[in-house]
Amino acid sequence: MRISLHLNGVPHAGDAEPRTSLADFIRERGLTGTKVGCEQGACGACTVQVDGEPVRACLMLAVQADGTSVRTVEGLAAGGEELHPLQRTFHEEHALQCGFCTAGILMTLDAFLRDTPDPTGEQIREALSGNLCRCTGYEGMVRAVAKSRRPNV
Repeated sequence: MRISLHLNGVPHAGDAEPRTSLADFIRERGLTGTKVGCEQGACGACTVQVDGEPVRACLMLAVQADGTSVRTVEGLAAGGEELHPLQRTFHEEHALQCGFCTAGILMTLDAFLRDTPDPTGEQIREALSGNLCRCTGYEGMVRAVAKSRRPNV
């Protein structure tokens, strides 16, 4: 099937087999920040935003994304920004190690912070509950999210 969508603000069109996942469609376009982990929607590594909402790209078919706007971790920093504030504070707070889960976590948290601009630590932990990280634990992530909201902390 021929599909078209906006990928990080850029129009993309291409052929997709009906069974091709959105994650595979994105990665075939050279955007490899979206990782495929469990392929069952349980780990959250493949999380992207479709029309502003976080979705598991391993569970969504590319044909379902036809006509939508998809944002990946490569599109997180706006304009000429080197890093998004979340990316910067994740680095500063050592909230990542291997990095495999990081893109999905950042895409989840970016949408969460849009809806919850001044979250408590408990709200941040709840937002992270659908994303698995096997390296760091989550304390650095909680600190990074809090710091990204208050950059002078």
